[in-house]
Amino acid sequence: MSMDSQKFETQAVRAQTGKTQFREHSTPLYLTSGFVFDDSEEMRAAFAEEKQRDLYSRYSNPNTSEFVDKICKLEGAEDGFAFATGMAAVYATFAALLNAGDHMISCRSVFGATHALFTKYFPKWDIETSYFPVNQIDIIESLIQPNTKIIYAESPTNPGVDVLDLELLGKIAKKHKLLLIIDNCFATPYLQNPIKFGADLVIHSATKLIDGQGRVLGGVTVGSRELIREIYLFSRVTGPAMSPFNAWVLSKSLETLAVRTDRHCENALKLAEFLESHPKINWVKYPFLKSHPQYEVAKKQMKLGGNIVAFEVNGGVQGGKMFFDSIKMCSLSANLGDSRTIVTHPASTTHAKLAVEDKQAVGITDGMVRCSVGLEHVDDIIKDIEQALERV
Repeated sequence: MSMDSQKFETQAVRAQTGKTQFREHSTPLYLTSGFVFDDSEEMRAAFAEEKQRDLYSRYSNPNTSEFVDKICKLEGAEDGFAFATGMAAVYATFAALLNAGDHMISCRSVFGATHALFTKYFPKWDIETSYFPVNQIDIIESLIQPNTKIIYAESPTNPGVDVLDLELLGKIAKKHKLLLIIDNCFATPYLQNPIKFGADLVIHSATKLIDGQGRVLGGVTVGSRELIREIYLFSRVTGPAMSPFNAWVLSKSLETLAVRTDRHCENALKLAEFLESHPKINWVKYPFLKSHPQYEVAKKQMKLGGNIVAFEVNGGVQGGKMFFDSIKMCSLSANLGDSRTIVTHPASTTHAKLAVEDKQAVGITDGMVRCSVGLEHVDDIIKDIEQALERV
């Protein structure tokens, strides 16, 4: 049976580097900064890229290569590059492909650090961004300029858990010969494959569900070989590469991604359904709730709804503070995608640097809570959330 014909779970478990002379069953750690050559000709040919092999771990390493190869198989991509963090992947991807004077179009609902990159740093290099609201994909074409190069979006979005129609974005990008780049962090390759809907590149913060246990940082961009080549060359010079150890951890994590994510999603849906009927909750957003504005789109392009539930607690800032201070089991943290359930207050943490009007534009209210639902028994998760809400 060829690897290409195998199912997701099998590829995630079985894709590995070649075995060494020790015939190990599990891929070893390659904790080396450099690699040696037999003679001057082999070294020359390797650096001239006439011979494909590892040269230096800033460029590639057997562990990072295995991790990237797995993500490429799971996403249906031709090639990829692994980064030290998710934001390193976001920055390097855009920096490699954009030039001074270029323009891009992005969904307004993006991670706070990504927003800062687009609005604070890229303008210094004469790279401008136009935003469209998450529910107004139809205005994208009116934002296109002669120098527009990229359309970018997260789906589901952070932290509002909105869903964008990837197929529609793909058609718009193809019509106008623009690159479509999708941040697929919340969905993972298990739940959604943007390349199938027309994306040219897919970005992940591997720190989240791909690791799944809150241990290491990492990011990865995969897509067409031609575009990844540019990202690789930029990254080879600027040095944001993932460490071999983190790559080893993340590659092992992919072996359990499917089974973990199934339980995450099962728990998240049950929590969302509980919250939807609670008198102290103003609203709940979860892609596989029928009340979600983009429920039909989510069902079309996602296998399950993910592990993130967004909801608003009564009482604004004070209500939110009382809720967080009353949490007993769940973790108060800015991370997500952990085996442990995490509750976050985006307005004061992950998106705190956004202006008030920017928060409002992406649906971040004072009482909004982002819950990354973990792998504890769902009854215990609900019990902790419920007792905290009783004190609001």
